[in-house]
Amino acid sequence: MSDKQPGEIEVVVGRIGKPHGIRGEVTLDVRTDEPERRFAPGTTLRAEAPAGADRRPASLTVARARWHQSTLLVTFEELADRNAAEALRGTVLHATIGPDDMPEDPDEYYDHQLVGLEVVDLDGTLLGQVKALVHGSAQDLLTVRTPDGRDTLVPFVSALVPEVDLDAGRIVVADRPGLVTPFPDDSDGQDAAP
Repeated sequence: MSDKQPGEIEVVVGRIGKPHGIRGEVTLDVRTDEPERRFAPGTTLRAEAPAGADRRPASLTVARARWHQSTLLVTFEELADRNAAEALRGTVLHATIGPDDMPEDPDEYYDHQLVGLEVVDLDGTLLGQVKALVHGSAQDLLTVRTPDGRDTLVPFVSALVPEVDLDAGRIVVADRPGLVTPFPDDSDGQDAAP
């Protein structure tokens, strides 16, 4: 796991919660849209202990994963019992993603695939560049840095972002005044009252 190849990145996929039962199974705070893929049996994940924690394993291998209501329960090969599971509470789990890996859903993207892409409007006019993604509870937001140095947030929904072309290195945004481009200046006198 520590032998990353060029272009590979690590992403956080979960955090270990409280033990479940007495055989080393743990609850997991899922931080990925692909839990079935990231927590498939045999998958090895890098384990990052919380600050100030005692020495813990550098990696954990998934033995089994199952859903219990809306909670993902995972058994790792390294955890033999409840005490071992309790000792790993708060451990953050990382997966390594290759430069050519793609999410299983064709309409989903990894953050690193979008950051740096040019943002253009429906006519092809440059609006800026994607600087980051903000993951919200309702929707994700693209942080777009405009050519004049402003940062704007664009909801990452198909109505406003109809096209993502990774090969061309661009994202099309259905821009409207106030979204990326500023509202027209009212001080030009055209709309001024007498």
